[in-house]
Amino acid sequence: MIYTVTFNPSIDYIVRLEQFTTGEINRVNYEQILPGGKGINVSIVLRNLGHDSTALGFLAGFTGIAMQQQLCSFGVTDDFVRLDEGFSRINVKIKAESETEINGQGPVITEEAQRALFEKLDRLTHGDTLVLAGSIPNTLPDDIYERIMERLDGRGIRIVVDATKNLLRRVLKYRPFLIKPNNHELGEMFGAELKTDDEIVFHAKKLQEEGATNVLISMAGDGAILLTAEGVFYRSAAPKGTLVNSVGAGDSMVAGFLAGFMESGGSYERAFYMGVAAGSASAFSPNLATRAEALALLKTIV
Repeated sequence: MIYTVTFNPSIDYIVRLEQFTTGEINRVNYEQILPGGKGINVSIVLRNLGHDSTALGFLAGFTGIAMQQQLCSFGVTDDFVRLDEGFSRINVKIKAESETEINGQGPVITEEAQRALFEKLDRLTHGDTLVLAGSIPNTLPDDIYERIMERLDGRGIRIVVDATKNLLRRVLKYRPFLIKPNNHELGEMFGAELKTDDEIVFHAKKLQEEGATNVLISMAGDGAILLTAEGVFYRSAAPKGTLVNSVGAGDSMVAGFLAGFMESGGSYERAFYMGVAAGSASAFSPNLATRAEALALLKTIV
């Protein structure tokens, strides 16, 4: 079973308008409400690709109830910890001449709620996969990823970490199954500007030396690179298409990688190309990738 963790999920209120003017009444010509959060995105795309997962994390208030209802409509199973106070955050995404976001802060997560999450994680068994994705809210300890991975260490659980900079590097000692920095984040970790594939692979190997098993580097319109545990290097150009919405593309790549890995019986090559296809399918669509969209793009890169 695959489990995803989203510490601070959101209701995303997405609006489009011709022009956005501060200090004035602005009327939208399109609006949509979706559940948001990196782990949640992974779970939704996994379901779209035909794979079950369980979404974990924290929910509160009426927005938390709405989020659960939406996840149910997408076919996603959840086992969130319910908080007694506050409400899950609402993020407003304004798409006009440029994009503007207003993100809520989210509820206070108590130590009791943290223990409840740990109890759920303790049920994971050998062969399960856990996806830890996104930033850590300020009401949680900044070493929460490390605490989780230390707790599960040695139990045969594949752990995927999609986080940035120091948050990512601190967990490498626990040998995550997959990490997914983008090329800019990879360069920032080492204080370097990476311009060539050789430079990217060289620094990805450094992360493997620190403990990472597989390193997947997304490069937006330039495609992606995978360095596997066996030292094999895969490179794919980005599929051709028109960028519609980059939100969730990286999460879709993670979901596609896991789907391809499971469907192929553990082929890193299939996992990589399915990840690239799913990530691009989300980028080329107003919504997260479907299986049909991902498979159509997969044919163009394999």
